Amino acid sequence: MHDTEDLDKIYSVLDFRSSADGELGPIALDQLIRDETDAEVARIRATLRRLDDAGSAPSGLTADEQRIFDLYKGDRSPGKFRDAIEHLRTQRGLREKFADGIRIAHRYFPEMERIFREEGLPVELTRLPLVESCFNVEAYSKVGAAGIWQFMPSTGRLYAMDVNNLVDERRDPIASTRAAARFLRHNYDALGEWSLALTAYNHGPAGVARAVDETGTTDIGVIVQRYRGRAFGFASRNFYAEFLAALDVEKYHHAYFGPLDVDTADATRVVPLDHSIGIEVAARLAGTDRGTLATMNPALMDPVVDGRRSIPSGYALRMPAEGTSGFGERLAELAAEQRVVRVSTPSAPSRRASRSVATAHRVGKGDTLSEIAQRYRVSVASLRSANGMKGKKASLRRGQVLKIPRRT
Repeated sequence: MHDTEDLDKIYSVLDFRSSADGELGPIALDQLIRDETDAEVARIRATLRRLDDAGSAPSGLTADEQRIFDLYKGDRSPGKFRDAIEHLRTQRGLREKFADGIRIAHRYFPEMERIFREEGLPVELTRLPLVESCFNVEAYSKVGAAGIWQFMPSTGRLYAMDVNNLVDERRDPIASTRAAARFLRHNYDALGEWSLALTAYNHGPAGVARAVDETGTTDIGVIVQRYRGRAFGFASRNFYAEFLAALDVEKYHHAYFGPLDVDTADATRVVPLDHSIGIEVAARLAGTDRGTLATMNPALMDPVVDGRRSIPSGYALRMPAEGTSGFGERLAELAAEQRVVRVSTPSAPSRRASRSVATAHRVGKGDTLSEIAQRYRVSVASLRSANGMKGKKASLRRGQVLKIPRRT
């Protein structure tokens, strides 16, 4: 719990780590966090009201009231505690999420940096998704932004990404990186400073241009202090500072987190498809399985991953490097009716029907191994074995694609 204007004014910290490590499920834990946060916010507001009523030299304060009073030493404004009530903000901790983001990011950094060099941009900017999404491929915002770069559908299409019910390239870290590089270049060309170009990634180039006009400066520090545009809220004001912090934490992650077992880039190649093809057939031709192909192609939406619809013609399919040799020839040899998925009725089958035959499952929010095993009518032990999970505490990651073993 902190002040939005002076981030050094931290009123209190709630620690839920013991609850997260216990028996609470994700829904119950989230409810606990919301309830206790609401109660703490109410308590702090009540304390600030009492301090506002007490005047400049209060007596008989509790230890906690004195601590909060001391945060404002040197501030002589008479309404400081009353104003503080309006500036109270809560922020969830990001330590574990950020560490996971760094682990995942190293899988994509080599190709992302290559793209930014090709587009003539500083490679340090590839760390921006740590702020936007912590490299959560499955990230969706409340307003519909998606993927590690958090593109809105209209902006994604503007930068030549496919966004439809079969393919959403906003979810593909590599395809969306090319679009993000061009968007950042557009912002820089319009605004002339990388601090402003990055702020415009959050606030929009027109909004940042308006801030420059109203303050008469391109200095981001001055703009943050002086500009009070209605839409220029906490996130926009602090966006560039957050990026600098993320850049530092990623660069020196050993100092912040200790040794991290970061992911490495898979050896893959991309093959543009001349024909539509079912994902099961594509996996067989590539010498791999559906789960691996789905993981390498997060832009493919559930109807395609579930096998209900074909991968559309023109899609650039990423596959294991060793599977690309002869893939095109094998695909060309297949008869048309062997390539595509046939749906027996005009409408897609029910989720229950599609799940009963699926061989891959993309983990969603709140999914547990026992729930997934029950859904596909397999044992938890066989699910663990099929996915190489060792130990009972093996965790699931949202967006992870699990192989579903065949029922015997």
